[in-house]
Amino acid sequence: MTHSHPSDRKYLTRFAWLSIGAAVLTIILKVTAYLLTGSIGLLSDALESLVNLAGALMALTMLTIAARPADEDHAYGHSKAEYFSSGVEGTLILIAAVSIIIAAIPRLITPKPLEQVGLGLGVSMAASVINLIVALILLRAGKQNNSITLTANAHHLLTDVWTSVGVLLGVGIVVLTGWQRLDPIMAFIVAGNIIWSGFRIVRESALGLMDTALPAEEQETLRKVLEPYVEKGIQYHALRTRQSGARRFASLHILVPDKWTVQRGHRLLEDIEADIRRALPSITVFTHLEPLGDPTSWDDLKLDRIETDPVPPPEKK
Repeated sequence: MTHSHPSDRKYLTRFAWLSIGAAVLTIILKVTAYLLTGSIGLLSDALESLVNLAGALMALTMLTIAARPADEDHAYGHSKAEYFSSGVEGTLILIAAVSIIIAAIPRLITPKPLEQVGLGLGVSMAASVINLIVALILLRAGKQNNSITLTANAHHLLTDVWTSVGVLLGVGIVVLTGWQRLDPIMAFIVAGNIIWSGFRIVRESALGLMDTALPAEEQETLRKVLEPYVEKGIQYHALRTRQSGARRFASLHILVPDKWTVQRGHRLLEDIEADIRRALPSITVFTHLEPLGDPTSWDDLKLDRIETDPVPPPEKK
């Protein structure tokens, strides 16, 4: 017995377009800041914004695919496409970090003075404010709609914001102290922060693609929904959960007294599934009815059913 009410998520693409627009604007601003100052730190900041643009384009593509309804070839929908987006974005973040390190090494060996610092910092600061506003919007939308794509994109932009803050502080200290090597050193620190952010995003995507179970608090919610039924003598087992993008899945076996009618058992499953959906929105529930007194009801506790010897047919007289 299955019930699924997937919501229309096409409107989430508007947030991807917002991220694309912000990325294009910040790239222009940060490249301008680099050209004005010659700061390798500001160049590293601009390189990360290029990754922001690539990530936003990937997010748009995957959100469009994830919004497609279930079809014959994808009976469970397309929501898992979001994990590809966040995985690619995390990988791009790691590539950006390597690019920053490569660009910073020559400047560390041969420092160069910075130019027009005041104007360059002002331009870069404007780009950071844009990223911060867009990141907060995406983060809120991602949490409200349980979208790993928007959440990953938001965390990426927040990483960019903190990167910019670090770079701005570094450039400011260079101006005050005259220590030119601090500029590439700050770029290395920025790269380290970006690597950590990229690793977390890639890890979360990998867990999603591996059908990781629902978070512990949501599993506890499921058990609390089932507690009143257990108190009435109903039993359950083989409770399994997984997450696929915005969609949750849960399956379980319900054991009832042997003498129950099919209609009574069906009504019970309808009530249980309705209670679970109320407690956990966007969940698809699979239930299987079994009689308490039948020994074979306990042969399927694990993912693969226990093989039992077939019952021989009755002898002919």
